[in-house]
Amino acid sequence: MAAKKSGKTLNLAAVLDLNEASALRDKLISARGSDLSIDASAVERLGGLCAQVLMAAAKTWNEDKHSFTFTKASDAFHKTMQLVGVDIDHLLAKEIRQ
Repeated sequence: MAAKKSGKTLNLAAVLDLNEASALRDKLISARGSDLSIDASAVERLGGLCAQVLMAAAKTWNEDKHSFTFTKASDAFHKTMQLVGVDIDHLLAKEIRQ
């Protein structure tokens, strides 16, 4: 009988800048191997490097055949992702899609 894989939730920091990028990467690596929900509701500032880390993680989770979704996203997070040219709409939980 296969073991049930449990999902994890990662709450993002308010400021995701260059200083936070390696810590974010480490948190994502530790969550690898299970479904992951990202809570970006507290994000006030998002730097390009952290956006890249998140999108690389989304690709990795997809390749690993695990769910990677944003369950909550602040306006600042969503707008910054759009400004850097990243469409996360397909990664948003159905409850928060517009």
